[in-house]
Amino acid sequence: MPELTYREAVRDALATAMRADEDVFIMGEDIAEMGGSMGVTQGLVDEFGPERVRNTPISEMAIVGTGIGAAMQGMRPVVEIMYEDFLTLSLEQIVNQAAKHRYMSGGQLKVPLTIRTQGGAGWSPGAQHAQQLEAWLVHIPGLKVVFASTPEDVRGLLWTSIYEDNPVIFFEHRTLYGIKASVPDEIEPIPLGRARVHREGEDVTVIATGRLVHESLAAAEEAEKEGVSVEVVDPRTLQPLDEDALVGSVKKTNRAVVAHEAVTRMGFGAEVAAVLQYQAFDWLDAPIERVGARFVPLPFAPVMEEFVVPHSEDVLEAIRRTVGRS
Repeated sequence: MPELTYREAVRDALATAMRADEDVFIMGEDIAEMGGSMGVTQGLVDEFGPERVRNTPISEMAIVGTGIGAAMQGMRPVVEIMYEDFLTLSLEQIVNQAAKHRYMSGGQLKVPLTIRTQGGAGWSPGAQHAQQLEAWLVHIPGLKVVFASTPEDVRGLLWTSIYEDNPVIFFEHRTLYGIKASVPDEIEPIPLGRARVHREGEDVTVIATGRLVHESLAAAEEAEKEGVSVEVVDPRTLQPLDEDALVGSVKKTNRAVVAHEAVTRMGFGAEVAAVLQYQAFDWLDAPIERVGARFVPLPFAPVMEEFVVPHSEDVLEAIRRTVGRS
């Protein structure tokens, strides 16, 4: 099995889909010769040319709107929004157009549009270039939302997203681009709505997304030294959500911690906690713990950024609280 970085896995999914299907093309700011702000699309214009690897003006609303139009005409565009903070500039197109057309047309129209975007803290980008806004998009009926945390998952989920007939918001975390993992020789599509158990455990379930999957695995290693067995589950797709897998894990361990980098208030973890409270109340032996960023715009100073966003130590403290060790 070859070893790919997260960045290379995204690129491989895009290139393989474009080779297999002429209806697939990509567009976004500086994605051609420059290869995108994070180097994900490096070299694709050399293979596929500027018609299928399209640089766009700096207008997120135009990028998404063009993608919607192309999708409704039968193509499968993958558009890139350079930073997920900039999704705010295209929300009218995403929320009122992409998410609604299939429903409002009674199924006569499909919108097979994939919107890739990246964000996250860890390199001092400041308050306007590192927000985690996944909870905003999960709230919108008609959208599907993906947040992959590993190279093998990002490749399989991106392939599935490209061939999904509804719009998909595909989140990536910039600090994951360099991590490596073995992946199958051939892309194995991963169904949307299927969680992944990264680590089996007996005493507490940690449900984590994005970068916090890796922080939670590190916390689980430390907890094991203290005699606490931790199960780590990654939903992978936030909408649809694999409620059965999450609830089943908590029914086994009887405790839950939900962890993400986004701010805790109204974050995706609040919805997960509500699902667990409703479906697994009789199995819970302790309150559900939530781990997320502090409720403040992300500071620029590295020491303050570290203070605001959660790390493995925060997950470990939540684990300790829920098992009565803190």
